[in-house]
Parts: sequence; structure tokens; C-alpha cells
Amino acid sequence: MVKKLQKSSSADKKSGAQLSGTIKDSASQIWLAGLGAFAKAQEEGGKVFDTLVKEGLSIQRKTQAAAEEKISEATNRMASMATDLSSKASGQWNKMEGIFEERVSRALNKLGVPSAKDIDALIARIDELNRNVARLSAKSGAAPAAGTAAKPARKRPARKTAA
Repeated sequence: MVKKLQKSSSADKKSGAQLSGTIKDSASQIWLAGLGAFAKAQEEGGKVFDTLVKEGLSIQRKTQAAAEEKISEATNRMASMATDLSSKASGQWNKMEGIFEERVSRALNKLGVPSAKDIDALIARIDELNRNVARLSAKSGAAPAAGTAAKPARKRPARKTAA
């Protein structure tokens, strides 16, 4: 039995030496493959980097265009809303102004202050009376007395009206 063990141990030694040689060869090949990959990565790295930069620029431009489009859309919506609000506020302001003018007019009328229409009617009546007096005095041939001469029609000064 001892012989068998000795024989098997020498065979084990030979196979162990072969195994260790194979492992060394494999390790050497792996090392060389790693060095080759590293060299290749150094050569190709610049190209890959440039390609990645170009793709990044393309994506950035697309993103900026989409963002600008959304901003423009939001700006247009806000401008439209502002215009709508402005027109509504203007309409309400005009209503308030009309109500105020109507109430002031009624209050002045109650106090006995003539309205602009009343004054215009009186001026028109005075002008008509002056024309009638001038016509009658021309028919009678008599010169009108001093101070009662027919005066030319008076024009009322223009009033400012709210736009």
C-alpha cells in the first residue's frame, strides 16, 4: 500500500505541476487580455467620449426646445387670461360709472339743479324767442329799444363727456 501511495503522489505531483502551469498560462493570458483591453479603451475612449458629448448636446437642444415651447404656451395663456380680466374689469368699471352718474343726476334733480338737457332746452328756447323778436321788430319797422336788441344765438360751451 505504501507503494501505491508513493506512486499516486508522484502522479499527483506531475498533474499538480501541469495544473499550476496551466493556471500560470491562463493568468498570463488574462493579464495580457486586460492590457490589450486597456490599450484599446485608451484608443477608442476619445471617440466614445466625443460621441457621448454629441448625443448629450442633441438631447440638451431637444429639451431646451420643449421647455421654450411650454414657456411660450404658458405665456400666451397668461396673456389671454390678463386680457379677459382686463376687459371684464373695464366693463364693470363702465357699469359703476354709469350707476354713479345716474345717482348723482337724480340727487341734483331732487335738489332742483337743472340737468344738462334742461339747460340745452332753455338755450334753444331763448334762441327761438330772440329770432321771433328780431322778426317782429323787422316787420313793425321799429328799431328795438336799447338793451332789448336781438342777440345772436348763444352757444353753450362744450361739456367734457366721459369716454
